[in-house]
Amino acid sequence: MIRWPLASLAGVSLALLLFWGLALLVAPPEADVEVRERAMTMSMAAAVDQPAQPAETTAPAPSAPPAPQPAPPSPPPPAPLPDSTLSLPEPTPVDPPPVQPEAVAELDTALPELTEAAPTPEPQPEPEPQPEPEPQPEPSPSTEPASPSATATDAAATQSPAASGQGTPSAAGQASQAVQDVGQATPTRRVPPSYPRRAQRRSLEGHVVVEFLIRPDGRVKVGSVRVVEARPRRVFDEAATRAVADWRFAADGRLRRARQRLEFQLR
Repeated sequence: MIRWPLASLAGVSLALLLFWGLALLVAPPEADVEVRERAMTMSMAAAVDQPAQPAETTAPAPSAPPAPQPAPPSPPPPAPLPDSTLSLPEPTPVDPPPVQPEAVAELDTALPELTEAAPTPEPQPEPEPQPEPEPQPEPSPSTEPASPSATATDAAATQSPAASGQGTPSAAGQASQAVQDVGQATPTRRVPPSYPRRAQRRSLEGHVVVEFLIRPDGRVKVGSVRVVEARPRRVFDEAATRAVADWRFAADGRLRRARQRLEFQLR
C-alpha cells in the first residue's frame, strides 16, 4: 500500500525535473546581466581608491534608436511566357467523286430474272395387279357303262339346254375370273393360329389383319395371303398367314377377296 504513493511522488518529481530542464534549455542567455555586474564591481573599486566627491547626478545619455534596416530589394518581375497556342491548319474540304449514272444502269440490267420453278408432281401409286384365277379342273368322264334307257334320257335332256344357249360356258368363265370384295367372310373350317414362343416368353399380345383370295371351291388361294396391319409388327405375322391358308369357306363359284382380323391374347 505504501509503494503506490511513493511511486506516484517519484513520478511527479521526475516530471518536474524534466520540465525545469526544458525551461532552462529554452530560456535566452543572460549576457546583459553579467556585463552590468562587471561594470558595477569596477565602479565600486574606483570609488574606494579615489576620495569621496559629491556625487553628480548625470543623466544617462539617451540611447539612439537603431537604424532601420534597408528593405530587401524586390525580385524582378518574371519574364512573359511565350505564347503556347498552336495554330492548326484548317482542313481543306474534299469533294466526293461524282456517281456515274451509266454504271448504275448497267448493274441494274445485269441482274438475272427470277423464274419460279414448277413443283415436281408426286408419283402416283401403281394399282395392285389383280391375281389371275386358277383354271378349273375338267370333270373326268365316267368309266362305267350306262344303260341304253339312261343314255337316251340324258341325251334328250342335254340337247335342250345346249340348243337354248350356246354362250353359257364363256359367261360362266368371265364371272369366275372377276374378283369380288366380300369383306369379312365366315369360314366353315377355322384353324386356330399357333402362339409364337418368343411372344409367350415376353408376354406379348396383339392382332394381325390379313387379306386373301377365296377360290370358287371355298379354299384359300395359295400365295394370296398378305398382312395388312400388325401390332406389334413382325411378331404374329407368320403364325397368322399359316393359319388362314388352311381355312375353308363355302363354295360360291366366284373368286372373292376377303379380310380377317386375328387376335393373339394370353389366357
